[in-house]
Amino acid sequence: QVQLVESGGGFVQAGGSLRLSCAASGRSLVSYRTGWFRQPPGKEREFVAAINRSGSSTNYADSVKGRFTISRDTAQNTVYLQMNSLKPEDTAVYYCAADPSRSFTIATMVRQYDYWGQGTQVTVSS
Repeated sequence: QVQLVESGGGFVQAGGSLRLSCAASGRSLVSYRTGWFRQPPGKEREFVAAINRSGSSTNYADSVKGRFTISRDTAQNTVYLQMNSLKPEDTAVYYCAADPSRSFTIATMVRQYDYWGQGTQVTVSS
């Protein structure tokens, strides 16, 4: 099975940028659909972005479309989330997740993912 470790979170002012990394070990990410989710304080975990197994297709939540970019480096076995034009409402714990499904479609729901990282905090001040 795969193990996931997120990094890159922190404190940033509105309008700033951060890049989150999700380093995988144990198995290659080409065997998994991968995604980023976030959990704002007092709220449920929500979909942010995802990439399919082949890396050929991505999907984004409407709230981050045009500001966030998900990408994958197979040599580094790492998935990234580039976050630009950050807003206070982006404040949350961000999680990466992996799904071993053989499907080449994109998974956008929490229940579709079997493996999760520990999360990294992103705080955006106004």
